[in-house]
Amino acid sequence: MNGFAAGTVKGPHIDFAAISPLIALGVGAVVVLLAGLMRSRLVRTGVVPGLTVLTLVTAIGLCVSQWDTNTAVIAGAMRIDDLTLALTVIFCAGAIAAVALAIGSAAAEDAGHGEFHALLLSSIMGMVVLAGATDLVALFIGFELLSIPLYVLCASELRRATSLESGLKYLIIGSVGSATLVYGLAFVYGATGATGYNAIASSLDASGFNHDVLLLTGVALVVTGLAFKASVAPFHQWTPDVYEGAPTPITAFMAVATKAAAFGVILRFFDVALISAFDTWAPILAVLAAITIVVGNVGALGQSSLKRLLAYSSVAQAGYLLAGVVVATKLGVAATVFYLAAYLLMNLAAFGVIVARERATDRGDDLSALNGLSTENPALAWAMTISMLALAGFPATVGFFGKIYLIDAAVDNGYAWLAVFIVLGSAMSLAYYLRVVAAIWAGSEDTRLQRTTPAGRPVMAGGAGELPAGGGAAAARGGGHPLALGVAVVCAAAIIFFGVYPQPLFDVAQDAGNALTSLLG
Repeated sequence: MNGFAAGTVKGPHIDFAAISPLIALGVGAVVVLLAGLMRSRLVRTGVVPGLTVLTLVTAIGLCVSQWDTNTAVIAGAMRIDDLTLALTVIFCAGAIAAVALAIGSAAAEDAGHGEFHALLLSSIMGMVVLAGATDLVALFIGFELLSIPLYVLCASELRRATSLESGLKYLIIGSVGSATLVYGLAFVYGATGATGYNAIASSLDASGFNHDVLLLTGVALVVTGLAFKASVAPFHQWTPDVYEGAPTPITAFMAVATKAAAFGVILRFFDVALISAFDTWAPILAVLAAITIVVGNVGALGQSSLKRLLAYSSVAQAGYLLAGVVVATKLGVAATVFYLAAYLLMNLAAFGVIVARERATDRGDDLSALNGLSTENPALAWAMTISMLALAGFPATVGFFGKIYLIDAAVDNGYAWLAVFIVLGSAMSLAYYLRVVAAIWAGSEDTRLQRTTPAGRPVMAGGAGELPAGGGAAAARGGGHPLALGVAVVCAAAIIFFGVYPQPLFDVAQDAGNALTSLLG
């Protein structure tokens, strides 16, 4: 009692400057939610998205101001370093694009503008916690804070059956993944007696890894739980259905930000907590990477839905990214971060075009919506073409350097056979990426405005495939969604810029690699 009276009991020191990006996101989510309660439609449709973008830009600015901080926060449960900050910028950039793409969408209208944007910011908070987590408890908190808002956002188009189906599927599969992950984390804690990554690594150094069945089971369950979130085969089955059914702005956000968060935690967990067991888990992850590359590319070959095609493409991309984790070196971390930044630009350019075409035609995300695009809207045509070529790894695009970086990391650490899989997967992907390019430049315009839908996908009021006001032809002549056009063109320009001059992204990626190396110390 005397100690309490004298004020000698103190809580842990909190570095508010270091966690300022996280604070900005939290405050922004509350402000946006309250602003969404206003009766004025102008506030809900204009001010709320504006406040959301302002919050995201502020968070990015705070990340830049904290660059090279590299410090542990919240009693060592998280680390705000260049890896966390680089990934946070990726999350926020993806969210800014999602906000722009969601302007005028049924998703924001049905869910409520304040709720929609507050959930988006809350999910980013979870991603930041996940990316910076250096403790098993913080890892799970970030995982759930990331996932729960996305379950709601996937089902936010309440008048479209496929959106509700998408949210339900993601909830069920996500719950299974979360349960698997938490059981795995509990087993790892039971085997090591620690929740901190460095303490787990020290325990493994002292006791070994190969003969502890409890630890091996725990790691296997953790791998499974994280593989669900990262769309790693064979735990990818939810991805095409959820991507296709979710509102396209949310699909775009999930495709880039969720994958970046998943690989952020995978990098820290395996390359820090389990680094002493590298020889045990690295070959297993390498095999998973090879399987994922093959499954993703083969699955994309027969798709006519652009969102399903990009979903399978994201599975293949997860296989490429796993190569950076497998090598467990500074070069591998840098290659992974570089490719995540490249993937952000490549995917957002593609989804910007898809949103524009959903607004301009009655074909939804069907491949036929791109027919004749080269003559109707050359800017969109070039943006989609550049995106597809970059995803395939063509020279003079940022995707080319991303794949070269990953191949270099794999070969440098004795995984040349995995580098071969990356090359072969990229070659295989040309079969479906170039099919998209062919539809843009050689497709017949006559089929674009026929009032049909993909088999088994009836058009419902408020859905992505709903006939735009004024008829399909009128909407097509109107050009669709100007903000979507802006997102697509800006990202396509960035793809070319960093494909010609990649050094700024290289520098950021190398700083992130150095930050993770310092954590090992």
